[in-house]
Amino acid sequence: MKPTLWHILGAGSLGALWATRLARAGLPVRLILRDAARLDAYQGKGGLTLSEQGQRQTFAIAAQTADASEPIQRLLVACKAYDAQRAVASIASRLSHGAEILLLQNGLGSQDAVAATVPQARCIFVSSTEGAFRDEDFSVVFAGQGLNFLGDAQQGAAPDWLGELLAAGIDHQWTTAIHERLWRKLALNCAINPLTVLHACRNGGLQAYAGEVSALCEELIQVLQCCGQPRAAEGLQGQVNQVILATAANYSSMYQDVAQGRRTEISFLLGYICESAVRHACHAPQLNRTRVQLIEHLKAKGLPSD
Repeated sequence: MKPTLWHILGAGSLGALWATRLARAGLPVRLILRDAARLDAYQGKGGLTLSEQGQRQTFAIAAQTADASEPIQRLLVACKAYDAQRAVASIASRLSHGAEILLLQNGLGSQDAVAATVPQARCIFVSSTEGAFRDEDFSVVFAGQGLNFLGDAQQGAAPDWLGELLAAGIDHQWTTAIHERLWRKLALNCAINPLTVLHACRNGGLQAYAGEVSALCEELIQVLQCCGQPRAAEGLQGQVNQVILATAANYSSMYQDVAQGRRTEISFLLGYICESAVRHACHAPQLNRTRVQLIEHLKAKGLPSD
């Protein structure tokens, strides 16, 4: 049977990382780009380039814009959290009956918004620990091996196409506890990313601010517990320290966004956790203080703070 076409919405670091590995495995892939200008720029590049272990390879993956007419059965949404709902709405009319949408966004909030926009589709949430960054337009560097946890809100059965991810070398695990994974990653990001921006440092530089990291972790544990996610809180401080050490030479995604003058995902990270604390009457002064400091920092740089 002919493999289902993978449509990839968003050609950023993780979108490009998935697209190139799927294409390398011989699977059919189609990029969906923002507009005609981006499509022209992509075609001028001749494809997507993957750098892995010092080797560079370019894949001439076909691309289109959102207004193309080709039906979509399987869609990977790899754009930023603040763009996800709008981006999916732009292709909603193209979704086939029983379409599946994989949501690869940081933080929380955008996944439920997308699911509400396309109730006819099966939304599969993805929590990834893989590391990647763009070294130039339409070129991605695979910076760190990791694992992709997949699951849906209904705790449904694993789809039969997971073997395609195996063939593509995309390490993955189906889980019936995907929300726990998403909350855990949310907490990890909230403990690390904002501080790397405020202190203008790589992840490893946070070793000099261990007290601040610890204070954030203590509050994050309390908020997770208040929000009914006690398992996501277990051993959080230890894992945060492990991540800081293991990725010491890396810049966080939020740091990279600020350095390149891009909008951050603050609303889906610190914003979401602080608002959740309010809803559950959980006192979180350090998290709120860090959020205010980050908002002021972004405004000072002329960047959006939402």
